[in-house]
Amino acid sequence: MTQQVPSTEPELAGVRNFRDVGGLPTVDGRRVRHGVLFRSGHLAHATEKDAAFLTSLGLHTIFDFRNAADKKLEGPDVALPGVRNVNLPLSDPADGAEFWKMVRDGDLDQLRGILADGKGAARMVASYRTIIKERTSEHSRVLHALAEDSVPALMHCAAGKDRAGLSIAVTLLALGVEREAIVADYLESNAKHRRYKVHRSGTSASAYSPEVMELLSPLFDARAEYLTAAMETVEETWGGVEAYLERGLRLAPETRERLRARLLD
Repeated sequence: MTQQVPSTEPELAGVRNFRDVGGLPTVDGRRVRHGVLFRSGHLAHATEKDAAFLTSLGLHTIFDFRNAADKKLEGPDVALPGVRNVNLPLSDPADGAEFWKMVRDGDLDQLRGILADGKGAARMVASYRTIIKERTSEHSRVLHALAEDSVPALMHCAAGKDRAGLSIAVTLLALGVEREAIVADYLESNAKHRRYKVHRSGTSASAYSPEVMELLSPLFDARAEYLTAAMETVEETWGGVEAYLERGLRLAPETRERLRARLLD
């Protein structure tokens, strides 16, 4: 596989998991253009310096895939001048306020009950499959917007890993990016400086004990098995990527060509 061209990654104080998706190779020898498609975690805690950097990117649109519960917990994105903000809530991989309350406040026995013995990873796999099957209208809207006028664009959710990760993967599929490159970009979210900071109630050591963190890890890891499950769902539901793009996402050939013209070198 052709390697991704490395690019300078800024150190943002209040925004996790930011990166330019540019440089990823397509199956027909082209590359995603630098400076047109970005991904990150939420922007609610962006500092003034972070906001100045993001403004310097000349963003046209920010796609925020968080839901109301996310916004209540983290706050709204910092406003950037001249940027259109589009909120398209997607299913949360750990959906449900009660579930997240358990993640933040639950004791060890409660966490074992909801996450042990593979239940945490199974929940994530099921969620990825659900997003692919049930959120075609949202993904279609994103791709049509990118094809028309919405670049440069930034996609984010809370951690920038799951909902944004899937939306980026769908976009890269539409661009014809190599499958291995899509997976490699997705797994970049595991880098220590990019990972979502787990917030638990209490300050005692037991709140962040090794067993607790191990139980929580399926929720905060980017795992190839999750993205593989999403790709398998495309195959199982539509019979392949082309049918998924055409019938699932209503992406006409001419729209796809406009998308490629805007985002590929």
